[in-house]
Amino acid sequence: MKTVVFKLTVVFSIALIALYSNCMNAQVNEWNPRLTNDSKETLQLMIQKTPKLEIFQEESYGYVIFPKVTKAAIGIGGAAGKGIVFKEHEVVGVSKLKQATVGLQFGGQQYSEVIFFENEEAFEKFINGKLKFDAQASAVAIKSGTSIDLAYQKGVAIFTMSKGGLMYEASLGGQHFKYVAKE
Repeated sequence: MKTVVFKLTVVFSIALIALYSNCMNAQVNEWNPRLTNDSKETLQLMIQKTPKLEIFQEESYGYVIFPKVTKAAIGIGGAAGKGIVFKEHEVVGVSKLKQATVGLQFGGQQYSEVIFFENEEAFEKFINGKLKFDAQASAVAIKSGTSIDLAYQKGVAIFTMSKGGLMYEASLGGQHFKYVAKE
């Protein structure tokens, strides 16, 4: 029994280290030019896998791209990521994503996430810290050839793409965001 607990503790510790190292890139005043490049490359890869995403990019008022979100859990879980915010296709700031979950869950994974804002109202809610996703928020998982005939929900459309890992989950929680304008 002690061996199992020890192994679980080691796995959870490694997952937490990966989670926090995700946010420790060199940056100046919250700005990280490499993150901008990673964000653009991530969106292009997602569009390559699902070409209909290009319509969302072209027609949206704004969007935020999180190239790498790291998630880990043993009963209680957490996720974190950092992304770039675009308004009318121009970089306007950075955002931090945090998520906490409780429930039947175990493992770790990394994924990319893009959130499109249909209009100014949804975008303003996001940059003012008033946009939070609860357990009912639905995201479309991008896989090669995936159909994305999903309409915006409350002015927001969310798409994710797995980067790796394994996660068993039946949990409740939500995503919260912090926005910092580009100086």
